[in-house]
Amino acid sequence: MIDYLNHLESGNVNMMDPLVVVSKIQKIMRDSLQRVGDAMISGGVDNMEKYQYMLGQARTYQYLLQEISNLLEQKEQKDEQGNVIDISKGNSKT
Repeated sequence: MIDYLNHLESGNVNMMDPLVVVSKIQKIMRDSLQRVGDAMISGGVDNMEKYQYMLGQARTYQYLLQEISNLLEQKEQKDEQGNVIDISKGNSKT
């Protein structure tokens, strides 16, 4: 583990941008939600237990996608609270 951390610190590893990772996870979750919905609509449910299970999956995907969206929105708002520069005077305001 220590060797791995040293390797990371050396900068020799191409790490993926965290926002790219989150975006890929969102796509996987949206695709999975779509598949569950398609199966429910097309008659892929043959009993109430299976219906309840798939409904739970769909609700979980929706909930997690919303939570990720909320977290990203908070990050965007935090990122936008930087310095404002008055171009006419060249002074920075906070």
